[in-house]
Amino acid sequence: MKLLKNEKIRFISIITILFLIYFYLLATNYTYAVSKDLSNSVLRLHILANSDSKEDQELKYKVRDNIINYMNSITKNIYSKEDALRIAKENESEFISIAKQTIKDNGFDYDVNINFGNFYFPTKTYGDISLPAGEYDAIRIEIGESQGQNWWCVMFPPLCFVDVSSGIVPDDSKKQLKDTVSDEDFYLISNGNSNNSTDSFIKIKFKLIEFFNNANILTANNKD
Repeated sequence: MKLLKNEKIRFISIITILFLIYFYLLATNYTYAVSKDLSNSVLRLHILANSDSKEDQELKYKVRDNIINYMNSITKNIYSKEDALRIAKENESEFISIAKQTIKDNGFDYDVNINFGNFYFPTKTYGDISLPAGEYDAIRIEIGESQGQNWWCVMFPPLCFVDVSSGIVPDDSKKQLKDTVSDEDFYLISNGNSNNSTDSFIKIKFKLIEFFNNANILTANNKD
């Protein structure tokens, strides 16, 4: 009897372990697929202030406004992230010039650096759209020491303009985003991190992506 009981416990343990491995593989594959789709579809703008002082934070927003206005003027007829990134790189010197002139006009003399690359971002909510933690292609503009709080948006599809009072991304921008990513991914970033969403399953998926992407970043950092 004791032998049968031990065999039963062993069998249940093996099944449990196999189920956990299966669940882990499914979750990691899903996380990779969604993260890759989002990373391939969006181009983010990331601006780091010189410091957290009130003056430096206000300056950051002024640089942001001028950069966005210029980028919006040169990407009116762009329909892919690749084209947006190409045009941004072609106009790198103009971005620097705009940022430096804005800084100078406001009485500062900070230097400006621009980096194009793939950067890790924590989960961020912009209006009623949330992008899960992960690595995304981005234009990173660093003002001075770039030690202050940062500001971000999605430059393509154009989500950089939002109704601050309502926190709602314009319908035209959301339509372009919906046309860029898969239907499931759009539903995920529209509802996965929303307090108003009643879809518990999609919230679980969103949290899984957060967890595994954060875990991957921690593992990579520990290896360094």
